[in-house]
Amino acid sequence: MTKPGVYYKRNRLKQLRAFCHAAQAGSISRAAEQLFLSQPSVSLQIQALERELKIPLFERRGPQIRLTPEGEILFELAQPMVRGIDDLADTFAAHCGNLQTGELNIAAGESTILYILPDPIRRFAEIYPGVQLKLHNVTGRDGLSMLRADQVDFAIGSMLEVPKYIDYHPIFDFQPLLITPLDHPLAQQTSVTLEDISPHGLILPPKHLTTWRLVDLVFQQHKLNYRVALEAGGWEVIKKYVELGLGISIVTSICITPADTHLARIPLDRYFPHRSYGVVLRRGKFLSPQAKRFIEMISPGFFGTPDQTAAPPADAALA
Repeated sequence: MTKPGVYYKRNRLKQLRAFCHAAQAGSISRAAEQLFLSQPSVSLQIQALERELKIPLFERRGPQIRLTPEGEILFELAQPMVRGIDDLADTFAAHCGNLQTGELNIAAGESTILYILPDPIRRFAEIYPGVQLKLHNVTGRDGLSMLRADQVDFAIGSMLEVPKYIDYHPIFDFQPLLITPLDHPLAQQTSVTLEDISPHGLILPPKHLTTWRLVDLVFQQHKLNYRVALEAGGWEVIKKYVELGLGISIVTSICITPADTHLARIPLDRYFPHRSYGVVLRRGKFLSPQAKRFIEMISPGFFGTPDQTAAPPADAALA
């Protein structure tokens, strides 16, 4: 006769897998869909785990569930193990020198996707054509939500404030610039002050993004007013409207390409900090071989062993 303790140990992986999927999805029914199981089956596995640990893992509010503080701790411990078991075949193949299958999900903002990722993505796809690449174009807040829910392997972007559950590793560094049309009065100056900028209308990204908040903070610190002539999303859009003479803008050099010959560029290092872009990881997350290889390509030696295929993106020269 099988002892109860042995039975629970044999089924613990199923229980932990059900628990982790439910925690990520925030829903028992969605977890059941992902696991191709019935909703009662997933519920029973989670309840059995709660009975064994003698503690509730979720706060249940109708169809929505939320991790308890103890559930948060278990998720941090269990998710790397469950992911490691589920990815065992790919991990084994990678250690044997074969990384030709699997999936890689990356969260990034538009500027990162446009200016940093094209060359690494191209090189990775050429070397590992069997790995399915998925780029998720999201804002910083949405990217962090996807990271926390384990919907992506990692994010690449810029962070000024780093939550406690996140590890941020800066890789690229970019200079703050004022951009103007070539015939703008400020374009003729070798050095520009905030007082010089103040009377001119600025073209800025939406208020909820970091650039606007940073511009507002710097002008407030210097007790100067500024005027927003146009709010526009995306660096390419902003550059286009600066070129048309509808305003000037404060950007980072990440968005400046060799084709931008129609824009004057004036450094603003004395007022604004350099902007770093790098790898954003959920603390304690198990990284797949595909994720590790991509990160090694953009940052040789990230995991302690330089990748011979690695090289910095061409756009990094703008830093």
